[in-house]
This record gives sequence, structure tokens and C-alpha cells, in this order.
Amino acid sequence: MRHRLLTRLTPLLRGCVALLMTVCVSGCSSLLFYPERGLPFTPEKAGLTFENVELTAADGTRLHGWWLPAKPGVQVKGTVLHLHGNGGNLAWHLGGSWWLPEQGYQVLMLDYRGYGVSEGSPSLPAIYQDIDAAFAWLQADARVQGKPLVLLGQSLGGAMAVHYLAAHASERERLEAVVLDGVPASYRSVGQFALSTSWVTWPLQVPLSWLVPDGDSAIRSIAALKGTPMLLFHSMDDPIVPLDNAIELYRQAPLPRVLQLTRGGHVQTFADPTWRKVMLRYLEDPDHFDGIRRLGEIPNYP
Repeated sequence: MRHRLLTRLTPLLRGCVALLMTVCVSGCSSLLFYPERGLPFTPEKAGLTFENVELTAADGTRLHGWWLPAKPGVQVKGTVLHLHGNGGNLAWHLGGSWWLPEQGYQVLMLDYRGYGVSEGSPSLPAIYQDIDAAFAWLQADARVQGKPLVLLGQSLGGAMAVHYLAAHASERERLEAVVLDGVPASYRSVGQFALSTSWVTWPLQVPLSWLVPDGDSAIRSIAALKGTPMLLFHSMDDPIVPLDNAIELYRQAPLPRVLQLTRGGHVQTFADPTWRKVMLRYLEDPDHFDGIRRLGEIPNYP
């Protein structure tokens, strides 16, 4: 009986050991970044005018982005730098900002190194050079000057933005506001949560999660963003980054900040026109907007 039990467990143990060895060999970055090469489509498929943008990071890595100008005939209200999450590439994250040009906001979307058609491979801290390159490009473009600049960071993009802005006061001071959507407070705690959801990895959730780099997590940096208005979107239904992450960030974030609870999946916020309207209202007056509270009237977006 004991022999049969051990025989059945052997494939599971081998799988767990293989997973542990893969993580150790590939390094911590493999736990944070899941890039997809190529671009399956462009904003043209969504009926959007766009420009391909080429940027160069400080170490020479060539990066690719999309510039979405405001819709013709619409007054330009400002510029949004959109930093997407850890999976896919620009094409898969267009849903976060496609709607802004029609509302008068021009958008710069950036693919980090290793994503889409950008060169290199993603890793910390090298990837902060990519964010730096985006700010430099915005600083040099005449269409951006004299207009409010907003940073929209979704999931990992938001967490990296918080850490970056805490260390770059000059860039932080250029921002009218920061909008965070589904941002993990701690990389390690979210990694442990993900490992705990599978019976295969549940026994190893603690040792494996400790391989996740946590020094750059947003919870360690957000208190430094003093004087920068912040709007934190987070879904009560988020299956990937639990709601307690947003609550922790909100508690640590300096004033003025707003926690706006939503419904729906992870970073699916702007699929619902309700939350698009909330962001637009927030951008009208980031210092005084206090969100909406009657969530019982908001349906759970399918």
C-alpha cells in the first residue's frame, strides 16, 4: 500500500521539483514578466488613428510604442502615459486606453523590453529605463507640452510606476495625477496567492513565493508619492490580485487619494463605461474628486 502511494506521488513530486529548479535557473524575472512577441493587430483594427513610436532606453535597448492622438475636432485635454500589465503586449492591453482619444486625451502606450517588437528581455531593475525613456519622449514632443500629463498604470505596470516615481521626483512633479488599476501591493504576496490556488503548487507556496523579488513592490514606495493625486481602481471580484492589495496601498498612499471599488475581472475596469466615466470625472478635478459609493447599483460586468 505504501509503495503504491509513493508511486502515485512520484510524478507530482517530480513536477514540483522541476518547477522549483526552473524558477531557480531562470531567475526571479520569470515570475514577474510574461511577454509575448510580435503584434497580432494594431489600433487601426479598432478604428483608431495611431503612430508607431520608437524609443531608446539608456542602455541602448530599442523600444516600441503606440501614440494615439486625440480624435480630430475634439479639444485636447491632456496626455496619458499607459503602462500595461505583465502579460502579452500592446495589442492585448489596448482595451485600457482605446477610449481616451475620443474624450480628448492623447495616449502613449509603451511595450517594455522583450514585449511585442521591443528589443531585449524584461528584468528588474533594467525595465525602469524603459519608463524613463517614455518620460523623455513625452518631454521632447511638442504635442504634450503645456497640457496635463497623467499616468495610467495597470497591474504590474502600476506597481512599477509607483516604484519608479518614488525614485524620480522630477518626473513625479510633471504629473497631474496617477491612476492605478488592479495594482499588486506586494509581488511576493500575490505570487503566494497564485500558488495557493492550485493543489499542485499549494504545498510549495511559501518557498516558491520567497523567490519572487519584493523589494520593488508598490507598498514599499507609495508613501513617497507625496503631492501626487492618486485614483486606485480595484475590482472586488479580482481573481488574480485580491482586493486587500488595494486596501493596503490606499492606507499607505498620501493624500489626496481615492479608492474606487469596481466589479469585473482583473484590469477589465474600462470595459465598463461606468468606470470610464469615473476616470474622466476624476481627471476634471483630481484634488477633490471622492469617487462613487453606491456600488449596489453597479452590475457585475459579465
